[in-house]
Amino acid sequence: MSGKTSRAPYLLAGVVVIGVVLAAWLTRGRIQPVVSGYPAPDFVVTDIAGTPVTLEDFRGKVVLLNVWATWCGPCVEEMPSMQRLYDLFPRDEFEIAAISVDAPGGSVDSSGNVGGDPAAFARDLALTFPILLDPSGSIQQVYQTSGVPESFVIGADGVIYKKVAGPTAWDSESNIALVRRLSGAR
Repeated sequence: MSGKTSRAPYLLAGVVVIGVVLAAWLTRGRIQPVVSGYPAPDFVVTDIAGTPVTLEDFRGKVVLLNVWATWCGPCVEEMPSMQRLYDLFPRDEFEIAAISVDAPGGSVDSSGNVGGDPAAFARDLALTFPILLDPSGSIQQVYQTSGVPESFVIGADGVIYKKVAGPTAWDSESNIALVRRLSGAR
């Protein structure tokens, strides 16, 4: 060797850095995190009857968006507290969008979970809030979730005010106070 070092690795690193900066610049404003303080992304799922439902359908209300599945033990734990919270507020102020990511009954999802019956699940737990279906699991990509249950409290202004990964007591004083504050209820 003549003692000279190759410049190729440095040139390659420079090209990569320029590419990353260019990609970030070109996508600025288009990719937003799904966290508190940011607008909630819209979605399209269906209700039990097969009617399409979007976030826009809940405009003007505080929404608890909950991503869940029938095979999820922690989901079963938190659903009764969601029902108690739901019962505290009028429908023109507060709504729950409980979106099941169960595979269709009799099939298995990509993680090996057997599809369940969300309607029967809701009947068994005496849930009266809307049960929505997304067997494709696209809501998980849209809301950048890492599992189930995962929930978002969305204000009437369409902004996310709270994100919770895992089960929680939705009828706790702090959650009731949050919904009350966001809905303007007394």
